Amino acid sequence: MKHIIILGDGMADHAVDRLGGKTLLEYANTPNMDYLARIGRTGRLLTVPDGFLPGSEVANATILGYDMNRVYEGRGPLEAASIGYDMQPDDLALRCNIICLADQKIKNHHGGHLTTDESQELIDLLNEKLGSDRVKFIKGIQYRHLLIIKGGNKHITCAPPHDHPNEEWRGLLVKPEKGYEHEALQTATLLNELIIKSQEVLYNAPLNVRRRNEGKDQANSIWPWGGGYRPQMKTLSEMYPQIKHGDVISAVDLIRGIGHYAGLRNIIVPGATGLANTDYEGKTQAALDALRKDDFVFLHVEASDEAGHDGDLELKLRTIENLDKRMVGPIFEEVSKWDEPVCIAVMPDHPTPVEIRTHVKEPVPFLVWYPGIEPDSVETYNEVSCVSGSYGMLHLTEFMDMFMGIDIPAV
Repeated sequence: MKHIIILGDGMADHAVDRLGGKTLLEYANTPNMDYLARIGRTGRLLTVPDGFLPGSEVANATILGYDMNRVYEGRGPLEAASIGYDMQPDDLALRCNIICLADQKIKNHHGGHLTTDESQELIDLLNEKLGSDRVKFIKGIQYRHLLIIKGGNKHITCAPPHDHPNEEWRGLLVKPEKGYEHEALQTATLLNELIIKSQEVLYNAPLNVRRRNEGKDQANSIWPWGGGYRPQMKTLSEMYPQIKHGDVISAVDLIRGIGHYAGLRNIIVPGATGLANTDYEGKTQAALDALRKDDFVFLHVEASDEAGHDGDLELKLRTIENLDKRMVGPIFEEVSKWDEPVCIAVMPDHPTPVEIRTHVKEPVPFLVWYPGIEPDSVETYNEVSCVSGSYGMLHLTEFMDMFMGIDIPAV
């Protein structure tokens, strides 16, 4: 039996007054997800362990069966793996956003939707002005980059910029963790110096000069966070023998990095952007092609999360409907014809409510379908209906254990 997880990052939400008190999943037109919920089974999953913030690195790795208390090293090392940077034992790797500051506040976490091509100019400039034997900036995708600190101490407290829109940036600077005030002070001080110096460097970048003249958001500060050392993770094949060969499809370095350590093949789709304009059809075709020859596919779509962080209700609704129409429907239609059965799961990793604009630590709804499954009583797929699902409330790695335990023979 083959398995595919279709994950809409940040797709879950809260009830919204503008939608008559419905959540976005309740309000959106999602006939394919509703149909799979009706002929399959549903439940809810708590994806973030106690003591962890509801970041995508935690939630996605947990969904894939990893115990965060054993393997978590922060977001930076995962993105390093995706970018292709080979971390050394003395490396501290941090995710490094290029963000937009305005009126001394974080206006947005993405530098006015910085493109990957635009980022090259800024990363080159940062390395020229701020790089050293100890400090190195490495280009990633769009606004998501990597900062390497040789000999850095990971026991620091950083504020993920997407969790703090419209907050004053100076109050969010890096601090040593409690209990590590002496050991981590030098690293925290260095990072704060880099943040402040980057603002002068980026202000004078030709890209930002052009943006100022055009009245656009500037990509005018770095923001490091999610630091850690090289993680020690088993591959999914070691954890779940059913997965002999698996694949991950995503436009996001973080997810590709998780896939790297999980032993999954990273499939790059040229039109995948991580935004609402991503190539749904290209990613869908890539997933089907991979599933024809491999055992497991993790198909990740970032668009809903980005819309949630921007507080864009209409856009987030559209991303949910696109996932349903252009991905879930075609995949189900195709695999339901195959001789070898395919087990499909659809879910988000965490909610990113549009009226809060940040991740929240709450259970997410999921659905599971495979040929011959006995349906439960749930008729639609959303946060409210799945409360009644027959899987009930699962916790952390219980989902992957359940999902990979589903096995029926080929016809």
